[in-house]
Amino acid sequence: MIAENDVVLAVDIGGTKTAVALADRDDVLLRVESAPTPAALGPAAVVATVIGLARRLLPSGARPLAGVGIGTAGVVDVSTGTIVSATDTFADWPGTPLADEVRRALGALVDAHAPVVVQNDVDAHAAGEFRHGAAAGASSALIVAVGTGVGAGVMLGGEAVRGAHHVAGEIAHMPTPGAEHLRCPCGRRGHLEAVGSGIGMHRHFLHLGGDPAVRDARGVAAAAETGDPLARRALADSASAVGRALAGAATLIDPERIVITGGVPNIGDAWWEPMRRAFAADAIDRLQSTPILPGVLGDEAPLRGAAASAWRAR
Repeated sequence: MIAENDVVLAVDIGGTKTAVALADRDDVLLRVESAPTPAALGPAAVVATVIGLARRLLPSGARPLAGVGIGTAGVVDVSTGTIVSATDTFADWPGTPLADEVRRALGALVDAHAPVVVQNDVDAHAAGEFRHGAAAGASSALIVAVGTGVGAGVMLGGEAVRGAHHVAGEIAHMPTPGAEHLRCPCGRRGHLEAVGSGIGMHRHFLHLGGDPAVRDARGVAAAAETGDPLARRALADSASAVGRALAGAATLIDPERIVITGGVPNIGDAWWEPMRRAFAADAIDRLQSTPILPGVLGDEAPLRGAAASAWRAR
């Protein structure tokens, strides 16, 4: 039997998958359930998915949850738990009072005085790596996720930096030399995500005249491995753009560590080497020794970060 105040509910709402876990006071995940995110069906369907997964996790007769921590796609006003803005992947997501909706839907499953904390999913991921992963023990860190898109979280003095408009760490939209020919999902040209993400890498490859039969960044990486010169250039250009952006971000915040996660870095040395060279070429001397490390928690990171936010809010 799970006793009162023994566990919190950790939630990771992504564009394709929603994961929910029970976590103890050390943010250790005890059980995890997941399901596809019905993002196109609107907020009610997304919340219903979270609640359905939570009910699968909680045994009959369990005491109320000690709290709920949620990491979600979209820009979040953490003070109110409301979605400020989001891409059109999530229908009607902006303006959703997610903390209130989840608390209402959980009902008696959550203690009436327990916190329900909502933050951006990359901030939750950053908190997980900062407290329990590759950035553990550091006083400050920049945690960057490079996958389908690009996201980042900034941790200073043990706390996430949110910013006046809730977008601190949005490295995806840093102006980036070499990306001027590509349109970012925000609608502007020349941003990091336009070339540095997995989708950006693939679009850059096609722009260079690459084979249209190559369907995505995995295909570009595979073609590069076989010696395709356009694929090798696209991969190197994409990785270099990330390295230049990291040098700029590091100059601004001077983090003790930089941690990189996501699917694109899993390409291996063909990505890491040009990324590191670009960072070294642009970073000032005092920043050359800044460790740039791969993340270690994988899919657990946002859940453990979300759990930590719930415990810390008690």
